[in-house]
Amino acid sequence: MTDLRTLLAPTTRLLGAVLLTASVFAPAHAQDAAAKPAAGSSKAAPAEEPSTLILSDTLHYDDVKKQSVFTGNVNMTRGLMTLTSDTLEMHEDAQGGQYGTATANKGKVVTIRQERPDTFELIEGKGLRAEYDGTKSTFDLIGQAVVIRYVCGKPFDTIRGERVRYNEKTGTYEAQGGPNSAAAGGRVRSVAEPRAKSDAAVAECRKQQAAKKGR
Repeated sequence: MTDLRTLLAPTTRLLGAVLLTASVFAPAHAQDAAAKPAAGSSKAAPAEEPSTLILSDTLHYDDVKKQSVFTGNVNMTRGLMTLTSDTLEMHEDAQGGQYGTATANKGKVVTIRQERPDTFELIEGKGLRAEYDGTKSTFDLIGQAVVIRYVCGKPFDTIRGERVRYNEKTGTYEAQGGPNSAAAGGRVRSVAEPRAKSDAAVAECRKQQAAKKGR
């Protein structure tokens, strides 16, 4: 296996594409085997982990510490989630759990977008810093944190605070206020549209989608 430390700086974007290809195709046989239950077994296969692609201007990888530091125009894609930042530090624990911290340069923010196609939703979060815990599938937006839920491209719910946590598996939120809150007075501010309005927007999207397929 090629030592990642020899593939730095100008080749990082290409490296990201190579790593994605490897992660998709190299384990494919093992994943296919895991997906097929053994003869006489009725157990369902575990959900397959999505591939992760990270593009950046530079990369420093420490194989001993299992730590990667990406800098410059960082764009991470994991399944239907994307993250953009100026710096992203990721590390892996002994059990294989992944953790990350993303930061933005002065005057900029970290942005996270999570698509939920089954409900025509898009969750968009912004903050000065973001922390990811892969073992819990949670993102914490910290400092001037704002999370907006879009349905069919229209904003429906908004949460502002100093710290907002989003669970990408359950779609749940937690928010805390503080001196660096995005809401006035250091409070948590949330605005939610009536559920009936959201359901109507989803129904309209389904109707439009069905009409396009029927053409």
